[in-house]
Amino acid sequence: MEALLEGLPEPAWLVDGESLTVSVINRAALRLLGLKPERALGQQPATLCGSLEDEAFWQGAARDPFARIRSDTVLTHSDGQPRWVSRAISPIHTPEGDRYWLVMLHDQTRRRRAEAERETLLAELRATLESTADGILVVDLAGRVRSFNRRFAKLWGLPGGLQHEPGDAGLWLSLQRVMHDGEQYRMRIEALLDAPLMRSSDMLRLADGRVLEQVSLPQMSRGEPIGRVFSFRDLSEKLAAHQRIEELGRSDVLTGAPNRRALADRIIQQMAAGADGEPPPVFALLHLDLDRFKQINDTLGHSYGDRVLREVVERLQGAVGAHDTLARLGGDEFALLIDGAQMFEAEAAARRVQQLLAQPFSFDTLSFTVTASCGIALYPGDGGSPDELLASAERAMHWVKESGRAGFRFHVPRKEVDLLSRMRLDHAMRQALAEGRFRLHYQPQVELGSDRVIGAEALIRWRDPQRGDISPAEFIPLAEESGFVVAIGDWVLREAVDQAAHWLSRGLRMPVAVNVSALQFQQAHFVDSVASALRDAALPASMLELELTEGVLVGDADEGLKRMQALAALGVTLSIDDFGTGYSSLGYLKRFPIQRLKIDRSFVQGLPNDPSDVGIANAIVQMGRALGLQVIAEGVETEAQRDFLAQAGCHEFQGYLFAPALRPEEFEQRVRPRRHVVDAAVSGWLGLASAG
Repeated sequence: MEALLEGLPEPAWLVDGESLTVSVINRAALRLLGLKPERALGQQPATLCGSLEDEAFWQGAARDPFARIRSDTVLTHSDGQPRWVSRAISPIHTPEGDRYWLVMLHDQTRRRRAEAERETLLAELRATLESTADGILVVDLAGRVRSFNRRFAKLWGLPGGLQHEPGDAGLWLSLQRVMHDGEQYRMRIEALLDAPLMRSSDMLRLADGRVLEQVSLPQMSRGEPIGRVFSFRDLSEKLAAHQRIEELGRSDVLTGAPNRRALADRIIQQMAAGADGEPPPVFALLHLDLDRFKQINDTLGHSYGDRVLREVVERLQGAVGAHDTLARLGGDEFALLIDGAQMFEAEAAARRVQQLLAQPFSFDTLSFTVTASCGIALYPGDGGSPDELLASAERAMHWVKESGRAGFRFHVPRKEVDLLSRMRLDHAMRQALAEGRFRLHYQPQVELGSDRVIGAEALIRWRDPQRGDISPAEFIPLAEESGFVVAIGDWVLREAVDQAAHWLSRGLRMPVAVNVSALQFQQAHFVDSVASALRDAALPASMLELELTEGVLVGDADEGLKRMQALAALGVTLSIDDFGTGYSSLGYLKRFPIQRLKIDRSFVQGLPNDPSDVGIANAIVQMGRALGLQVIAEGVETEAQRDFLAQAGCHEFQGYLFAPALRPEEFEQRVRPRRHVVDAAVSGWLGLASAG
């Protein structure tokens, strides 16, 4: 009997008909229950599968030797977790007169949990659909309604609101009735339905004067079209505002000077003056940037900064003639278009600017000096379009900044200057690594809701003796282009791991996150380098997080998967940095052992007022939570952004709202008051680790 039971693929046991106790149980059943044989044999069957239905059955079985049952029930694993099963109990009578009951089970736990997860995900997706600012309509290939949200019904003013149900093809008639030209709209919809793969964007004018934007995309499943998704947005207020903006859009609100757009139009007019056989025009464009203007805002406040900008415009008016143009490009940047100017006249204008700005600025009891860096571009040699000419003048201005500020310089073609500058920067970068001039700062990563610091992102900093502070945005792209980013990345990895180990030795358990470039990740020895750094510093792997770019996911997927699995086997946390800016897909996220998603700062800046950023941030958070991933947002600078992310379900954040990237000692001083001293268990672990 035991051999027969062991041969069954499903969990099963025999209950003795006389004693009503378990007499035989197979290994599949023991695994399902999490028990050893001695814990199951001789037990009452209700102790193994103890629902009220089972208890009632065994009470009746004592009186009815032919009792049987088949239904779904729940049993409890030894770990305390429930297991959903289909259970069948049948009587067995042997020729010798022995009576048994055969209990056979089929484990339904995975299916039940998958159904529950699917229902939860569908509910979350529906909630996301309802939370978007756009009206959404989903139809099948025949145009029949499959789903839509309340915003859609409200935008179109559907009679009865949500009266149209799935399968209804008469919805289009309701939409035609409120259109300015319903017949034309009908033909447009028919054309879209006849072309399942077509993508479209249409402006719709309703009979009540409102204007809707309609975007239509094919709905795909397994590479085949299954329907069409329409999104609708009311552009009426936006168009009205745009019209008002157009009226005011050619002047700067703060200073009253022409703005960038007006300047571009003026440049185009100047360029066109040489048409119809006329001699080609000549003119100069000066690009001015006030030096260290941020210090004025930070020290005196933005109101004083605005007063400075207005007075700068008043002074610069003295440097332009009747046919010249002064424009504010934005922030503390200005441009002067000097009509008919060649090199000599342009230089004279730049010197007038320096003289006008050299006079002290006096507000109330304060007196201070403002200087400017000026770049000069000449037409037609430095650009054939407004954008090219502005870019040339701006590059020349940046060269002045790099050379010490408070001066002017003419644009020099890139081939003569930029390549030499890049060579110098590359050489300085390699020297900086060899001579130990790189430093790591650490930006706190904070748990939303508790403001508890749960980690630190390591960010590289470089201060050159001649150039001063050099932004990573300037030298990291060059390092990636030259391949030197691998050496820099290895240094960052070891430095961050050593810092985390140092903190741990001082009782501060602080996981560190390190950015990994795609080129560094692709190195054959990368996993070994990570393991070596952890081993040399005696740092637990769980305290290191590697932030990978989405580019890693779309390279050699199979090799990338092996490398990630090896890192995950070490115990290292893996996250996707700047999520949403690359090309990763849900398939990659499900396939790779990723634990965290980082929302890129570009989707955080507009929160909570930008509908596009709101929709994207909500979608990323909901997707991350559906996949069981931690979601962290970077670049959080305002309380409104933080509160929105918390309400959306984001887990963590980092940004200037809490703290910028800090030197290690500053980080420790900032974090320690917020963290508890490690407990005795951790201290004991540290003692064992050091002893080993």
